[in-house]
Amino acid sequence: MLNSDSILSMASYLLGIELRLFWASSLFYTMALLLFIFHTVTRAVIFGKAARTALVAGVLAQAGLISLRAFEAGRAPAQTLYETLSWFALSAAVAYLYSSRRWRNIYLPGVLVSAVSAGACLYALFAASPAIEPLSPVLQSRWFEWRQINMFFSYAVFAVSASIEATYLIISPFVKKDCAPCYGLTAENIRDFHRSAFRLVLFGYPFLTFAIFSGAVWANNTFGRYWSWDAGQTWSLITWTVFTIYLHAKSVPALTGRAASAFNIIGFVSILATTFLGVNWLAGLLGIPLLRIYAL
Repeated sequence: MLNSDSILSMASYLLGIELRLFWASSLFYTMALLLFIFHTVTRAVIFGKAARTALVAGVLAQAGLISLRAFEAGRAPAQTLYETLSWFALSAAVAYLYSSRRWRNIYLPGVLVSAVSAGACLYALFAASPAIEPLSPVLQSRWFEWRQINMFFSYAVFAVSASIEATYLIISPFVKKDCAPCYGLTAENIRDFHRSAFRLVLFGYPFLTFAIFSGAVWANNTFGRYWSWDAGQTWSLITWTVFTIYLHAKSVPALTGRAASAFNIIGFVSILATTFLGVNWLAGLLGIPLLRIYAL
């Protein structure tokens, strides 16, 4: 039977491997970002392909560390800030790689996605604790686990959608009929490329909806009420509302153009703010905790 020193030594060894994998994935994501930038500047397809390869390497390294984290913690590794940022970075990279199979030689969206993944990893490494500590009784709930997993997965999918949206808004004025492709985009494929942004939001929207639902169930089981207007619930509802407006705007002919695109970008900004700045900081800045008095 292992004694306490052996257990601590094994835990320290596993955590060391995990951190090395985290640094490796961060390095690959950063390398992918630089290569995507080189592609943007030079328009050389070889840089785009190399960037995609670096992104795949980052995904493999991070998938390994998340699997190891799950083994170490004995639970879904998506509950602490360190874990949710890791899950968010992996989900964004995977969503981009999967979606980009439809686009040949179109690599511009990778700039934003790799920046988000690299930023999430570096933020987790420098600003969050990797220690595996017992969760408080409040967080020991399957409903809370599902809330975290679905919420940050949907955020990652929305980030990829926003990267496509931003690429379309920037490049579409330069795409003309019977002209050479502009970063792989032509008059024939740009509409289908742009529709990918809508399809991604349509795919991620049910996950965010379920995250809000499971969060409400968790809150009721824990605090005795489904909604208390705390910072996390409020900002997830704000994000959900923005993307609800976006989906509605896409069904209205008068709004399906740049007006709808604006809501997609606003939703992405909301995600960045709540993910990287933190809902508590934003709530305090805007006075959102005052909303709790209406739930008493």
